[in-house]
Amino acid sequence: MKPLSLQFPNANEQQVKITSHLTIFVGRLIAISVYGLDKPGIIKTISGILASNNVNIVDIEQTVIQGMFVMFVIGDMSNSSVSFEQLAEKLREEGRKINVEVNVSPFAKPEVPEKNLYVLTVLGKDRVGIVYNISNLLYEMGVNIEKTTLTARDKLISIEFVLDFRKSDPEFVKKELKESIEDIGLDVVVRPYSEFEKSERLIVFDMDSTIIDAEIIDELAKVAGVEEEVKNLTKQAMEGKLNFEEALKERVKLLKGLPVEVLEKIYRKIKLTEGAKELIKSLKESGYKVALVSGGFTYFTDRLKEELDLDYAFGNVLEIEDGKLTGRIKGRIIDANEKARIIEEIARKEGISRENVVAVGDGANDRIMIENAGLGIAFNAKEALKEVADGMLSKENLIGLASVLKLSTKEFRKRV
Repeated sequence: MKPLSLQFPNANEQQVKITSHLTIFVGRLIAISVYGLDKPGIIKTISGILASNNVNIVDIEQTVIQGMFVMFVIGDMSNSSVSFEQLAEKLREEGRKINVEVNVSPFAKPEVPEKNLYVLTVLGKDRVGIVYNISNLLYEMGVNIEKTTLTARDKLISIEFVLDFRKSDPEFVKKELKESIEDIGLDVVVRPYSEFEKSERLIVFDMDSTIIDAEIIDELAKVAGVEEEVKNLTKQAMEGKLNFEEALKERVKLLKGLPVEVLEKIYRKIKLTEGAKELIKSLKESGYKVALVSGGFTYFTDRLKEELDLDYAFGNVLEIEDGKLTGRIKGRIIDANEKARIIEEIARKEGISRENVVAVGDGANDRIMIENAGLGIAFNAKEALKEVADGMLSKENLIGLASVLKLSTKEFRKRV
């Protein structure tokens, strides 16, 4: 394989970030590291010395962290007429002129075994020791860190690790990582690097206790005076201890006679989960189709669809006669299986593969859609859902999904 020659544009050179991944290097290789206060022209100066001495750049990575310029270069001296010592001195001399430190050493490319790459995203409130806690855990598990990126939004930080699981069992490592990281109070998402590189274009949310910070049927039950009975049935259904369809019918039966005006009053009072509106706006701007598929009621899903400019919204239909609830559901009941079927229907209509579907939910009724999605997120969820999800987000971190999905909106690009 011939070395890859990279050309730099003249403008904004200090912001250039290029990485080439080559499997074979030939010739006399050198490693160059450059570090110093960021300023225009650093890349031009270093690459100029290499070009004038016929040294080809075969790999490069550069970034700016907190105003400090950092760059690593692998160069091939096969066709250069200068010695290693002469080139190193020229590079160091030019570095002194522009006040950056340049280190040069011979480079022998090690043999690298086949990699088993995954992406780990950790989210939580910023505090001392997070990077140490995670890196120590990975070290103890024999997992190698290939790359680390940290971004911040207000008090929330997102740290993304590209990991090489090597010969470890991926399912075992994923399970251990999710449990251990959650134990130290952080949210976590783990997925194969191949899936991470894809652009998921359909995202599906549950409604109750996911997009909205409430269980609608519990709010209706308060007004109807059957709060405890309904809460008990809701709890059993969420934990997977009671068939969802049966539990829903029994709960709705308790609401018989409730005036329809009560539904409108409750809708006006419910609050969106913190960050939900901002997240959905960013998803839409980034090209996602956004769906709400709920075991709740269309009276509320339809209004949320309009308020949040969603592409799809599905829910159960409350039967209403003479301005009052009859205590019955009209038509099909959206349970776990029906949720999964609806998502498949949307994906097929939009021409989106299952691998490009993201699903976010909180209860047992979301289990199948979480399992079937390319990326399944358990949000403030029960243990039964966490077991099958690719990652977990806590109640205050819904907005962290923007970091996981690398949404393009400017608000989520602030770097620290």
